[in-house]
Amino acid sequence: MERRILSLAAPLSDTSLASLSVCGSVLSTVAAAGEGISRAALAEATNLSRMTLAQRLSALQAAGLVREEGSAVPSGGRPTRLLGLDPGAGVLLTADMGETHMRLAVTDLAPAVLIQELVPFRIADGPEAAMERLAMGFGRLLADLGGRRFVAAVGLSLPAPVDHRLGRVYGPSILTGWDDFPLGDWLRVRYDAPVAAENDVNLLAIFEHRRLPERPDDFLFVKMGTGIGSGIVANGRLQRGARGASGDIGHMQFLEPGAPLCRCGKIGCFEARAAGWALARDLRAQGLEARDARDVIAHVEAGRPEALALVRAAGAAAGEALGHVVAVLNPERIVIGGTLARAGEVLLRPIRETVARRCLPLAVRDLTITAALPVPEASLIGAAHCARELALSSAGADPFLARYRQWLEAA
Repeated sequence: MERRILSLAAPLSDTSLASLSVCGSVLSTVAAAGEGISRAALAEATNLSRMTLAQRLSALQAAGLVREEGSAVPSGGRPTRLLGLDPGAGVLLTADMGETHMRLAVTDLAPAVLIQELVPFRIADGPEAAMERLAMGFGRLLADLGGRRFVAAVGLSLPAPVDHRLGRVYGPSILTGWDDFPLGDWLRVRYDAPVAAENDVNLLAIFEHRRLPERPDDFLFVKMGTGIGSGIVANGRLQRGARGASGDIGHMQFLEPGAPLCRCGKIGCFEARAAGWALARDLRAQGLEARDARDVIAHVEAGRPEALALVRAAGAAAGEALGHVVAVLNPERIVIGGTLARAGEVLLRPIRETVARRCLPLAVRDLTITAALPVPEASLIGAAHCARELALSSAGADPFLARYRQWLEAA
């Protein structure tokens, strides 16, 4: 749905523009509140006097960044008007890189997808060629939306291990030849905006966590598709680890006689027992045509016993791996996504049974394990959430306002 564009028919005064430079803490607090925040709660969170807060809110509202929400909450007396970030004040550019296509989208600051496009590309052409195609795609989308748009941040979803601080991928991954290319820097220079580059599974974890009504503080998302990975939310925040490599459960090793060789070169990885590529390998050994996880699921949906047996075994293997993860992290909710999750209870039942058998009763007392509903834009929306948080965090709000002021002055 199209959002409003900030009207510049009545330009802000120089005083109002100058005032934006001291409004960072107010803006970041409003943005973090999500569902809206009262003036009293905002004053308490920012430790500002009523007069100072009123002045800064006035500047942010005049600039089109903060608005009064229509909803109200009881305050012991008269209803209190809530303040929220105006989703139409800027846009986020997001991209989900796949094996043969990149899905591009422009979202508002909510974030909600305004427009999107699927663009073919070839990994073998290299990262710079891919980034040029991405930039051309973003240009088309922005042109189709019309009007001047302030680019608040860029979010990039990558099917590879990512050092999120540097915005670079590291193998092994399907992005062969992309290692150490400065993707984040390339986009940052092109758009003069902060860039959030993340592993796709982390972004799926953000998406799945945000859409759960209860928003559990301790949550695990597991993607079981051609490969296997996971995203960890602890104390309500995504956990990346020291270098962005946390959650790589696909390469947990289970050494036993005859353990299979993983595509990473190690022996006995969980992925070599339960990923889509491994199940397709085992189906081919039994005389069935299968190249990837989609083919495996097609055989499951056709009721072929060989495929059903392999997916059940994959569920038991996943239960072994997740049993260790549950013992360490004690999540409240696990969501299984990816292509293999389409097998439903064929996959989920052995996962639940194995986790319950391997873990202490306290660890699984309130644990729920469910399948994710497929949403094509999931990684894009996860990337938008990540980019929005980067741009409007306590550290990012002041640079955001400096760029926004320049954008207003250039109108």
